[in-house]
Amino acid sequence: MNNHEIDYKLHGDDMQFVEVELDPHETVIAEAGSLMMMDDSIKMETIFGDGSSSQQSGLMGKLLGAGKRVITGESLFMTTFTNEGTGKSHVSFASPYPGKIIPMDLSELDGKLICQKDAFLAAAKGVTVGIEFQKKVGAGFFGGEGFIMQKLEGDGLAFVHAGGTIHKRELTAGESIRVDTGCLVAMTGNIDYNIEYVGGVKTALFGGEGLFFATLRGPGTVWVQSLPFSRLASRIFAAAPERGGSKGEGSIAGGLFDILGGDRNR
Repeated sequence: MNNHEIDYKLHGDDMQFVEVELDPHETVIAEAGSLMMMDDSIKMETIFGDGSSSQQSGLMGKLLGAGKRVITGESLFMTTFTNEGTGKSHVSFASPYPGKIIPMDLSELDGKLICQKDAFLAAAKGVTVGIEFQKKVGAGFFGGEGFIMQKLEGDGLAFVHAGGTIHKRELTAGESIRVDTGCLVAMTGNIDYNIEYVGGVKTALFGGEGLFFATLRGPGTVWVQSLPFSRLASRIFAAAPERGGSKGEGSIAGGLFDILGGDRNR
């Protein structure tokens, strides 16, 4: 094992957080801003990149690791949490929006997991957080979630978060499914991934499902989310009063004021 072996416990249902138990000198890495709480004996330190062993070769190695994170739209820095006490200590991380936290044991996934660029939450120290370039032009230009996805490599535990309900789908060799690009959370490294046009002008313009979907072909494992954050945010934005949304969706009076153009705050 190159990664620190950590224990964990998930709390909650739709607004989850993960509590990680660290033995003395064990370390977990996490995205900046994901900390919920920690014990007194935990030391927090900000580092360049993901702090993996591959970045300890000098300044250029650290700059390369940090540069990869910038390309994926993440911060230059990550945070490490190390137990400097003599007994077990705990540190907890919370997901940034409603959904689920998925524990991923990379040793059971052939040491590699590809996920959306904002899905990574935390991992045992030693897990490398890099970038995965899509080899196909279609996936690159029309992926909806960007040309680049995150790549988690190692043999330890990593925690990925996603919105709504998470569905795990095992694909056999040659089996394929089509997924809304925003609903794709993660997939194992052996999945063949491409983006395809939905077909038909009427469907593209009025279907309400976007112009492209992801085609995933096995063998491998795919994780799909029921509520992408982008979809949730767009609905909230559209419903805002200044964007034309209703000021009183739950009442007849609210609808009447909307029709008459009245302002109930006067």
